[in-house]
Amino acid sequence: MSNKILFITDPVASLNIMKDTSLFMIEHAQSLNMQPYQCETSDISFSNGLVQAHAKEIEFKAKDILLEESGKNIYLKDFQYVFMRKDPPVDENYMNTLHLLDLAQSNGANVINNPSAVKKFNEKIFALYFTKYIPSTLISSKASELKAFAKDFSEIVIKPLNGMGGESIYKLSEIGSDEESIIQELTNEGKTSIVGQEFLPEIYDGDFRILIINGKPFNKTLARIPQGESFKGNLAAGGKGVAKDLQPHQEAVANEIGTVLMQHGIVFAGLDMIGSKVTEINVTSPTCARQIFDQTGEDPIMELFAGL
Repeated sequence: MSNKILFITDPVASLNIMKDTSLFMIEHAQSLNMQPYQCETSDISFSNGLVQAHAKEIEFKAKDILLEESGKNIYLKDFQYVFMRKDPPVDENYMNTLHLLDLAQSNGANVINNPSAVKKFNEKIFALYFTKYIPSTLISSKASELKAFAKDFSEIVIKPLNGMGGESIYKLSEIGSDEESIIQELTNEGKTSIVGQEFLPEIYDGDFRILIINGKPFNKTLARIPQGESFKGNLAAGGKGVAKDLQPHQEAVANEIGTVLMQHGIVFAGLDMIGSKVTEINVTSPTCARQIFDQTGEDPIMELFAGL
């Protein structure tokens, strides 16, 4: 069996060596005597009847990242595992890559997570499959519907369906002309659906990232706590990450969702909960594994690899 393992990521130079979960995975692969390779979505192609990657060997050495200069074409079926770890947005290029990964999987490639499932489940809409756990939510492109929804709550948040890292998330307490302009911008003048959701004040205790690994929640979570005047817990938006023990209500919800994830071939996911409510289920490139390990010494990625 091949010991080569491929990670499809954003450009390596853009990844934070101290925080990035994909790089953490690459370190683990290397420690397990696998040969890690890296490529970007633009390096995936179809040739001679098979899907291939123009991939470069990648290595950690003395805390530095060494990336092969030239790379080589390798069929995806010839890797032991292929990890799709490109960050959103899930745009046309992302979807085209998923189509090719789906084809590669039909030809014997072992792709994590299942590309068909990633195509099917938008991360914000996926949570809506579990209606008993979500906050009051509206998906709409119509400003009139979003304004009517807002009247039922003292505050709401609005956000794009394909955003990440706290980008373009707004908290609104009333809908005046400025707020209408924000809605029009986010909806592309009524052409693009966005999320409207009741504001959960429990966010100030943390937006909890729960890693679901092979259908089971990891026993440590990362509470992403807003700082200063911000209501955003996302680490990319300035939130502070604090590792905490998995709580019983989080475990119960995560186990139920984990069963569904495994039915669709999603072996590594990030469940986001604020208080008792589910806000997102991240299936593209879940993060926070390194922060959990650094603060607790307990290793989500070692558990992931042990279950493959």
